[in-house]
Amino acid sequence: MRIVSGIQPTGNLHLGNYLGAIRNWVRMQDEMPADGECLFFLADLHAITVHNDPATLAANIREMAATIIACGIDPARAILFRQRHVPAHAELSWLLNGTARIGWLNRMTQFKEKSGKNREGASVGLFAYPVLQAADVLLYQATHVPVGDDQKQHLELARDIATKFNADTGTDLFTLPDPIIPPAAARIMSLRDGTAKMSKSDPSDASRIALTDDADTIAAKIRKAKSDADALPATAAELADRPEARNLVGIYAALAGITPDQVLATHAGQGFGSFKPALADLAVETLSPIRDRLLTFRADPAELDRLLADGAARARTLAAPTLAAAYSALGL
Repeated sequence: MRIVSGIQPTGNLHLGNYLGAIRNWVRMQDEMPADGECLFFLADLHAITVHNDPATLAANIREMAATIIACGIDPARAILFRQRHVPAHAELSWLLNGTARIGWLNRMTQFKEKSGKNREGASVGLFAYPVLQAADVLLYQATHVPVGDDQKQHLELARDIATKFNADTGTDLFTLPDPIIPPAAARIMSLRDGTAKMSKSDPSDASRIALTDDADTIAAKIRKAKSDADALPATAAELADRPEARNLVGIYAALAGITPDQVLATHAGQGFGSFKPALADLAVETLSPIRDRLLTFRADPAELDRLLADGAARARTLAAPTLAAAYSALGL
């Protein structure tokens, strides 16, 4: 079993990011059988399909790497690397551009959403990046790829490209990867608006808990989080029309690894004057070790770079046979 997954380097992360993709990565690493492999990469080549300030992107790449390791990815157990440090990603992507079809890419809903009404002004990279995504996984003969609802179509495209390449060249070069549907990640909403997702783009810093927040800041943000005047009910279903209350209970459940109903079994009848301190204590207990590790890596960028370089060397070794075979299959 070989799992391959990438994440775009977006800089400082918050509680919602941790409880989503990154914690699923840690779970996959921890549950991987001894004869399996996890490859996790920072998708820095994907990041440039839209405009970025170069200095900001460079800082975000290092910050994302430090955060991923701080959250529990062990570079000794998983292969963690930067996409651009394995040139085979870009090389194979170009080879697969000869196999992928414009009609297939035209059906990609994410391009339509991201380009909006300005499709003619979007970059070629934004249009073609699903081919690079296909290369990302086919390069390593991935058997499985974790996908959410927004990525299922891209994995289907990768399988279509692999099938056509194999048929066109009369080979069985590429493994057709199967999807892994991770456990549903908690949908973490803004602390100021229970109907909006927690986001680093929100102008209010009080709307989110950053992974770099200290204990006092976390406690203060939770204390000031929007709630309501009613007591907590006995079941999660009774929170359907109480978005802020539902969000705070959901955050507690996600941090504790239990269901909202289990949270309410303990806290039903309490007001938020009692519940918020309990939530703050749990958040501090969970996030403080992550913050400490993150600050350690921030203070030692050379060690961080060494770990990424080691991961890239391991990834290049795994990628080389497939890339060579793809060139050979095409007569190059």
